[in-house]
Amino acid sequence: MAGLAVAWQIASYFFPNFLFPTVPAIAERFLEIFVSLDTALDAFATGGRILLGLAGAFVLGGALAALMAQSSVFERYAYPLLSFNQGIPALSWVVIAIIWFRGIEFRIFFIMVMTTLPAFTFQLLDAYRAISNDLYEMTLSFRPSRFDLLRTLIWPAVLPGILTSWKVNLGNASRVVVVAELVGATGGVGYQLLLQQQVFDMAGAIAWTIVLVIFVLIVQSLITLIEIHALSYRAVSERHS
Repeated sequence: MAGLAVAWQIASYFFPNFLFPTVPAIAERFLEIFVSLDTALDAFATGGRILLGLAGAFVLGGALAALMAQSSVFERYAYPLLSFNQGIPALSWVVIAIIWFRGIEFRIFFIMVMTTLPAFTFQLLDAYRAISNDLYEMTLSFRPSRFDLLRTLIWPAVLPGILTSWKVNLGNASRVVVVAELVGATGGVGYQLLLQQQVFDMAGAIAWTIVLVIFVLIVQSLITLIEIHALSYRAVSERHS
């Protein structure tokens, strides 16, 4: 990152300011975002939209994955639809949401859910099906209740897949929310990027991009901490092996 900053600063000496603003100018614009209440709220609004949309897609995707795992008939119908959905561009969902719905927040929530739902569903389904049959049958020999089976076998087995799916979809969601806010919102990082583009303010555009990147890195770090704590047994098993 330091090398990138140095290279950018050197480029600023040879190119116009609207193409390569200086690093101090970008840093100044970044700080200005959190000095003003309005721009700070835009930054936090985008973060909230990402987390809310991912939570909705995770809950719905988990329900679909559970139904697909339990019913081959349901899977034969649902799998092609999810595969078809996965091929629909985010911009298409933006246009559809603008035509269908009036509320800005519900539009963005709908777009976030529809674009990340297939990945959550497929990843959770694969994590469930990766459970060893021998381990599953051995657990059943103890005649556990449904809750005990979920707590002692299924949840620990699918948890790594859940955390991985959040890491993967977090990056996708950050890109989708910018597209949604560019077209159909009056606030947020995407809306602010549109304003910077209209006045050719590259320093502001880079500053707002860094805000979004930092948010993604913070959330990814939190997920990694959860992963280290929840999957600490992996380190123990590796030492014994």
